[in-house]
Amino acid sequence: MTRVTGKFQITLPKRLVDAYGIHVGDEVELKAAGESIAIIPARSARPELSAQERVRLFDQGTLRQVERDRRQPRQPADDRGWTREELYTRGRPR
Repeated sequence: MTRVTGKFQITLPKRLVDAYGIHVGDEVELKAAGESIAIIPARSARPELSAQERVRLFDQGTLRQVERDRRQPRQPADDRGWTREELYTRGRPR
């Protein structure tokens, strides 16, 4: 357990410092994670992507999927060997 000082500082437990390779002088990022706070070593933090970069990456992924579909078309939904209704009864005793 760690206490917050009067200057709102905390001491990281040695086992976490060792486990994550944090050294004196390293920067860490604090992120809200629901009801918790995540402490992320700066070197492992992912930079936030701009909206343009996210759209570019999405478009690249879409092109990869189009290429996969071109090489190996998907089976029609009605030819999957089971029906939606079977999902509700499969594996249950009758």
